[in-house]
Amino acid sequence: MNYNRRKFLQSTGTLVLGGMALSTKAGSLVNFMAAPHPVGLQLFTVFGIIDDDVKGTLTKIAAIGYKEMESAFSKKGGYYGMKPKGFKAMVNDLGMSWKSHHVIGAPFKLPKGYKMPVGADGKPMTFGAMLNLKENMQQLVDEAAEGGIQYLVCANSPTATLDEIKSTIEVLNKTGEATKKVGIQFVYHNHDMEFHEVEGKVPYQLLLTETDPSNVKMELDLAWAVKGGQDPVALFKQNPGRFPLWHVKDLDATHNEILPVGSGTIDFKRIFENKATTGMKHFFVEHDMPKDAFTSIASSFKYITETLKA
Repeated sequence: MNYNRRKFLQSTGTLVLGGMALSTKAGSLVNFMAAPHPVGLQLFTVFGIIDDDVKGTLTKIAAIGYKEMESAFSKKGGYYGMKPKGFKAMVNDLGMSWKSHHVIGAPFKLPKGYKMPVGADGKPMTFGAMLNLKENMQQLVDEAAEGGIQYLVCANSPTATLDEIKSTIEVLNKTGEATKKVGIQFVYHNHDMEFHEVEGKVPYQLLLTETDPSNVKMELDLAWAVKGGQDPVALFKQNPGRFPLWHVKDLDATHNEILPVGSGTIDFKRIFENKATTGMKHFFVEHDMPKDAFTSIASSFKYITETLKA
């Protein structure tokens, strides 16, 4: 649905419904059409800088206009060196809402051929051990519950062999059962690797079909899916209601460089027009290791709110 058509429907809906007593359902429809969706940010975007000044970084993010946060791993450990309740209080005090947190599925190891990213000092980043769902599942679930967040997300998990895929599926199902007990929705986040065949099977399809669809939802990283040769809208239509969370970032024409939203080749208007099919509740801008994080997220925010009008 393009912008002009949406504005027409909003105006028409207001005229028609204004002359009658609004039912609860009708009133909700008008509110849905009129209200823009809060724009969220995945804090991995500021991974290289947030630990040096957590409050200052979050203050700059809030000043741009972001309203929802999805946290990720911190070099300080925990939640950027804080306990869950302390981090939540800081986010809330700045007028934002903490919705989701990323963890890893198995003990962390760099993929073959990858090197640690370089920090501001020009040296490879170093950090302590990362908790993971395979070994520390209950602790991670309990901390998420303590923070009062709605979603716990597996950021990545091994899928290079069928045995790794089977192990990942077991971890996901087990975690989904645990989060359900504390009122949190468990979600899996993709990269592009899950869309490449492994021993004749597509890992992402196995993750979709062999995990409990109510306990294990999906956070579709739109750019990684496109890089993996997928059409996000087709995935939405094949799996309606399975994608409550999205990651929103752009790609250049070669699909090898991540760009701020709206400055690359991904057709976000078409994707957002199909958000109702997905069951999308929240979306988070992300830019993996940008040269200038604040310039990037300001550009993405401007495109989403002024051009895309999501």
